[in-house]
Amino acid sequence: MTTSDLELSEAHARSLDELDPIAAYRDRFLLPSTADGRPKTYLAGQSLGAQPVAARAEVEAELDAWARLGVDGWFARERAWIEADDAIRDSTARLVGARPREVATLNTLTVNLHLLFATFFRPAGRRTAILIDAPTFPSDRYAVESQLRLHGLDPSRDLIVVRPRDGEALLRTEDMENAIRENRVRLAVALLAGVNYATGQVHDIERLTDAVHEAGGVALWDLAHAAGNIPLALHDAGVDGAAWCTYKYLNSGPGAIAQLFVHQRHATDASTLRLTGWWGNDPATRFRMAETFEPGAGADGWRISTPPILSLAPIRASLAIFDEVGIGALRAKSIELSAFLEGLLRSHVPDVEILTPRDPAARGAQLSLQMVDAPRRLAELEAADVVADFREPDIIRVAPVPLYNTYRDAWRAAMVLADTAP
Repeated sequence: MTTSDLELSEAHARSLDELDPIAAYRDRFLLPSTADGRPKTYLAGQSLGAQPVAARAEVEAELDAWARLGVDGWFARERAWIEADDAIRDSTARLVGARPREVATLNTLTVNLHLLFATFFRPAGRRTAILIDAPTFPSDRYAVESQLRLHGLDPSRDLIVVRPRDGEALLRTEDMENAIRENRVRLAVALLAGVNYATGQVHDIERLTDAVHEAGGVALWDLAHAAGNIPLALHDAGVDGAAWCTYKYLNSGPGAIAQLFVHQRHATDASTLRLTGWWGNDPATRFRMAETFEPGAGADGWRISTPPILSLAPIRASLAIFDEVGIGALRAKSIELSAFLEGLLRSHVPDVEILTPRDPAARGAQLSLQMVDAPRRLAELEAADVVADFREPDIIRVAPVPLYNTYRDAWRAAMVLADTAP
């Protein structure tokens, strides 16, 4: 790549930033900086989202309430802690295409997956198998295998793993459908990723949910890399249950509280089996301290323990921004921004193989870059103050997040990779 090419690319990036209708939202986030205060190029939102500026005030407001009110903070204030998770219910439902009572905020992602399996994995007769897609995030694999063992089943027999074809990095939808259909006699549950963590591939949630249902199984989804990244329509797609963390594209902070979806056909049925706890009891009767559990409305009936109030504060700040912008505007910019980065990489970094699908409809913000010397190239990015992340054995993931990344950020990452090519 020549100097003139670089200059033209940067000039074009700047012009696109000037035309970006949501560019101002970058100022609503605190982005990492160097020791001397220079901003870094932060392209790791697929791993940990940037901090909303308003998050600090939200957390401090809760700390202040704790200091002033003590236990009375649960009831004696305008934003009482007893209803803290209700404040983000509508925003969450809009973001994932759900009805408000189908979503709840609770626990962490893998804990919520276990709660969903406790409800929906009821092996009986020949239906003892769980189907997953690969590459699978390790925590999901561990959770699934442990669920099988807890039921006295053998993962080597009862775990069905659908992998890409030899020589391919991506899963074909028809291969997933065929695997579901071929195992229809023994399929109990499918746990699939809305967006694959390693490749960034988006799966067709409605189509695959239909396939699972046609096979007589239950369709569960891990949306860790999908929520806040791509438009979702969980209710209309007929998804049985889903879970996701909130610290990636939803910018709620490291290890933050997670969320869960249970379709109303299950959530509104009080007889639906679940693991229970006091916080999941109907709020109208919770403080009667009765010995009999009465589930709260909808997905709230899957809550178990008291919510962490300080952890709820940052997600409130972030979801307020999503409400302002709208997932449609975010998705429109994301498609253009990722395409801009992809074009620069394909033109100027020929040694990099982009694993993520070229079709914008089949990917979110993340691009997964495969290269032989990935650790060295990641170190070069870090030395140039470009933040990305690495997944074994040879993948660098970069995610130009539309809420706070710019076209110049994309240009900067491509320039460093071009300049450090072998």
